[in-house]
Amino acid sequence: MANIAFLGLGVMGYPMAGHLQAAGHSVTVYNRTTAKAEKWAAEHGGAFAATPREAATGADFVMSCVGNDDDLRSVVLGENGALAGMAAGTCFVDHTTVSAAVTRELYAAADAQQVSFVDAPVSGGQAGAENGQLGIMCGGDEGAYARAEPIMEIYAKVCKRLGESGAGQLTKMVNQICIAGLVQGLSEGLHFAEKAGLDGKAVVEVIQAGAAGSWQMSNRYETMLDDEFNHGFAVDWMRKDLGICLQTANENGASLPVTALVDQFYKDVQKQGGGRWDTSSLIKRLRAMG
Repeated sequence: MANIAFLGLGVMGYPMAGHLQAAGHSVTVYNRTTAKAEKWAAEHGGAFAATPREAATGADFVMSCVGNDDDLRSVVLGENGALAGMAAGTCFVDHTTVSAAVTRELYAAADAQQVSFVDAPVSGGQAGAENGQLGIMCGGDEGAYARAEPIMEIYAKVCKRLGESGAGQLTKMVNQICIAGLVQGLSEGLHFAEKAGLDGKAVVEVIQAGAAGSWQMSNRYETMLDDEFNHGFAVDWMRKDLGICLQTANENGASLPVTALVDQFYKDVQKQGGGRWDTSSLIKRLRAMG
């Protein structure tokens, strides 16, 4: 059993940290809003700390799941950052979806202190975090990954190292690129069915068994037809992720015309007041168009 610090208790981090404590590890959490850290500690029996540095002091592993590049830097670097409390030979595992550039920057900062750094963004949404069924895509040194893998497997459905530092983040970009096109296609299909006077649920029951089937279709078609969009991963966060994808594509020369278009469609959803709706809300944009 290990001493583990977990930084960030959002819709993903809160249950992930809970799985670690339930597995018998000794977990200390940090959250920018202290009240949430106190609630977690009361619910799960772990401890909470006032700063990332305090949480990380004495930890074998430090896990993070925060918002964006700047949030990640704030919990890792500086006088009260986690690295200031981490001893040589310990391991930092970042589950945030951020740019590969900040991952490599923090990898270098950790390496200078003889601390391992694994980028390990996740996929599976709030339900995947709560059920311990996340897909975890990792980058970093082989030895660091081998040490961290048994910890991550506690809340993973699949966990895999894809290459050196930054490879996990690049793989998460592929994930988001694929999702963007799928959700738009599903939205258009369901919208077409509605306009054609078809029973959307009956249509999906037939087509999901064939080549049109996808996780998005199986798990979101009913709520999309019922105009319900409170299922976790928000449009605001998807736009953040797609922005990272498009910026990286601009740097490496990849062509992402559909991703760029869907990003603008999500911008339209934000203008409808849907920034906190989940990503399947693309269909509401189509309905608003008539």
